[in-house]
Amino acid sequence: MCPGATAELVATHIQLKTGERMNWWGKVLGGTFGFVMGGPLGAVLGAALGNYFDKGMAGVDADPALGSQGNERVQTAFFTAVFSMMGYVAKADGRVSPDEISLAQQVMDQMRLQPEQRKLAIGLFEQGKQPQFPYAQVLEQFRRECLRRRNLIQMFLEILTATALADGAMDPAERRVLDAIAVSLGVSQAEYDRLVMRMNAQFRFNTDARPQDRLQDAYKVLGLESGAETAEVKKAYRKLMSQHHPDKLVSKGLPEEMMEIAKRKTQEIKSAYDTIMAQRGE
Repeated sequence: MCPGATAELVATHIQLKTGERMNWWGKVLGGTFGFVMGGPLGAVLGAALGNYFDKGMAGVDADPALGSQGNERVQTAFFTAVFSMMGYVAKADGRVSPDEISLAQQVMDQMRLQPEQRKLAIGLFEQGKQPQFPYAQVLEQFRRECLRRRNLIQMFLEILTATALADGAMDPAERRVLDAIAVSLGVSQAEYDRLVMRMNAQFRFNTDARPQDRLQDAYKVLGLESGAETAEVKKAYRKLMSQHHPDKLVSKGLPEEMMEIAKRKTQEIKSAYDTIMAQRGE
């Protein structure tokens, strides 16, 4: 039996065993490269998968128009870009800390990756740490693949920002890299500053011991000042919940394995909102 046929059977077995939809992964594992992007993302994915897959991708050009075939292409792009760029961001300050490695492992745990998927994610993370990693080209292709899926790009930036914050503080070198990444993806400096503020507040909110500190950070999680009107609080809450809605994100191309990450985000946003409304007696 040829390697491609064997891989197809393995992918089918995994799908039947887990009972989960894994369309993008089944096609990658099965060597069905007709929908898979070439270009820098394809090269990074091919290197992480191995020579057989690298050869299989030869000559497949990146073409955003192929998105009409379904979300599998975008899901593959997201998975490839997020884990490789996590490695790149983690190495930005010159070393990859145990906390950053732990954060990457936590993301894999939340995704409940199968052993083969986990191995690929680790391989992509390692690719991102390499000096020759083509980060600028990877980001440019990722932006094209996502087209105008702003919420998907926001989730991507949140995962990368969490990587930089994993060891308790964002190194200036990491911040410079993340600022450049945001700009490359069409996110303004002001927008990214607000995202970092919200995520810093979220980290503190999860560990605050004093109720007053927790309340102050709850406002910042929603991107608000403590004097915000109740109508503003509700509006900010609804907007963030919509941006992080798991089903909406998956429909835009978030790999289904990452739904748990999106669910956790919505739970954290709701917890901050509930803290504010409880203090206001509503």
